[in-house]
Amino acid sequence: MTPPVSSSPSVTSLSGVRGAVQRTPTYPFTPVDAPIKLDQNESPLDFPEELRALALARLARQPLNRYPDLHADTLRAQIAAFEGWDPEGVVVTPGSNVLIKVLTEMAGLDQRVLSVRPNFSLYGLEASLLGAGLTEVPLNPDFSLPVAGLVRELGAGGPGLLFVTQPHAPTGHLDAEADVRTVLDAAGDGWIAVLDEAYHQFAGRDGRKAVRARPNRVSLRTFSKAWGLAGLRLGYALAAPELAQNLQKLVSPFNVSALVTAVAGVALEHPQYMVERAAQTVQERERVLAALANHPVYTAVASKANFFLLRTPDADAAYAYLLSRGILVRRQDKLPGLSGCLRVSIGTPAENGAVLSALLEIRS
Repeated sequence: MTPPVSSSPSVTSLSGVRGAVQRTPTYPFTPVDAPIKLDQNESPLDFPEELRALALARLARQPLNRYPDLHADTLRAQIAAFEGWDPEGVVVTPGSNVLIKVLTEMAGLDQRVLSVRPNFSLYGLEASLLGAGLTEVPLNPDFSLPVAGLVRELGAGGPGLLFVTQPHAPTGHLDAEADVRTVLDAAGDGWIAVLDEAYHQFAGRDGRKAVRARPNRVSLRTFSKAWGLAGLRLGYALAAPELAQNLQKLVSPFNVSALVTAVAGVALEHPQYMVERAAQTVQERERVLAALANHPVYTAVASKANFFLLRTPDADAAYAYLLSRGILVRRQDKLPGLSGCLRVSIGTPAENGAVLSALLEIRS
């Protein structure tokens, strides 16, 4: 197995700015306009118009001269009711990326951050910005968790912060529950173990039982994917109350606006639209993967998320070709183990049809 990669602090060259900040690259994303946008794993469908009207009516009655809830308490209670969770164990922030940041501050700063490679880039970026010791164990060739490697690193010493993503991003791989359990159990009491479940609605897998089993575990969830509310910027953590209370200390007060509270509250009162859309996305994902199963040039990698990897002989040429057809996807070919890969989000049936039409024209 390839050895883990670790980061270490370096000397700054700009006075007053920590070297860790100067050394860390910016978030790897460049906006590109295209008629069919399948590059960010968003829902292809906007918030339903009837629910939007309810949210706007609710917001119209909200006094905007007053601060919102200190810690999004109303929304925390609604999320807790939806998830069957103790409200004291819910932490809400503007996007789960903020939770990744504050989790790293809470358990990674001056300690360790452990994950896999490749993975969601923010795990490594936040660790790097804080100068935390980062170890990334390479995924197995089939994109499954490197269980033995992670267990070895966990046993090598903590305390620290462990990130396990299910389904995994950017591969869409869903690991056997026994493997996930083995890794979480190996974290013991010395690590905060984070189960990032941003895509769980598309996988038929729910990790709440595993998180409840130990007081040092956290589930991260988001409104940006299945709920179709990426523009809202809203994520939340489910944890034991004591852990959540410590995490809350790192979250800025009044960080969830009245607008967000109104829209998310309406969504939580009408979750059936989310359930139906997630089911449609899964159906479309399977249709697309089946159509590409015997492609003579490209390989569509099986996925349990709302996206899939497309392995090509030449990612640059494949990306440019799809863009010439008005289809924007995300290049992943610079990531370790993903040579030639593009990431394609599942869109509407019509958008997916356009992707298939374009790809099935490639015969050699």
